[in-house]
Amino acid sequence: MSRVGKQHISIPAKVTVKVTGANVHVEGPKGKLDYELPEGISVKQEGTSVAVNRSSDVRTQKALHGTAQRLITNMVKGVSEGFRKDLEIQGVGFRASVKGANLDLSLGYSHPVLHPIPKTLKVAVVENTKISVEGIDKQLVGQFAADVRSYYPPEPYKGKGVRYVGEYVRRKEGKSVK
Repeated sequence: MSRVGKQHISIPAKVTVKVTGANVHVEGPKGKLDYELPEGISVKQEGTSVAVNRSSDVRTQKALHGTAQRLITNMVKGVSEGFRKDLEIQGVGFRASVKGANLDLSLGYSHPVLHPIPKTLKVAVVENTKISVEGIDKQLVGQFAADVRSYYPPEPYKGKGVRYVGEYVRRKEGKSVK
């Protein structure tokens, strides 16, 4: 049996989990999330914990067993605590700001880069170079941060670009004159 899949998911006091057929609905102080279970995977609620089970040992169900367990765990954590990714911009003249429903990035291109902010996310910019992305859906928070980073990933020569806070960028030596 999957080591991850057989772990029980503990439910905090303020979070409710409802299982109806192949749907899992998680509601908490920060919001609501839904997940449709894959075929052959079932969820059983036992008091303050939830167990994820599979119907057979077919390879695809083995793979989806642990995945479903982790997705439900992330949903429970998201509606109770939330998720956060922090980005930082390095480079002369590089900056960011929130304009309405868009993140406005000035990254040295001839035009500003406007990236739409999903309604379920909260994006804040501090000191024009630090971007904070918060939300209840782990996948959406991570994807938004990765999309913003992809506009100008950190380059190894001068270190300019958008990077995650704490990300190490291995620097290279430039051309040397002989």
